[in-house]
Order: sequence, then C-alpha cells, then structure tokens
Amino acid sequence: MFAFIAFLIMFVGGIFLTGIAHGLPEWQGVVFTAGILLVSLSLAFVMRQRGSATRRSNNWSQEG
Repeated sequence: MFAFIAFLIMFVGGIFLTGIAHGLPEWQGVVFTAGILLVSLSLAFVMRQRGSATRRSNNWSQEG
C-alpha cells in the first residue's frame, strides 16, 4: 500500500510540474522534462510491481 501511495504522489507531482512549466519565467524546459520523467518513472514502477489484478499465473514480473 505504501508503494502505491508513493507512486501516486510521484505521478501527480509529475503532472503538476508539467502543467506549471509553461508559466515559469525561466527553466521551462527543465521543469517540463522533469515532469515527464517523473510521470514515466511512476508508471514504470507501478507496472513493475509483483502480482496482478487479474491474478494471472503468467505474469512478467513473476517469471524468473
């Protein structure tokens, strides 16, 4: 549960950074890029978590 909350905060934070980037007087590109990277990382970490909502036996993260 803690991991989900952390990833949700990263996802919403990334969207926030992407949204405010156009209104900044400087560093728009850096803030926009950081927002995109934060959203991408949060989605990648969530998809990498063990288990599956469908309870499939053939799950990529469980193959070893």
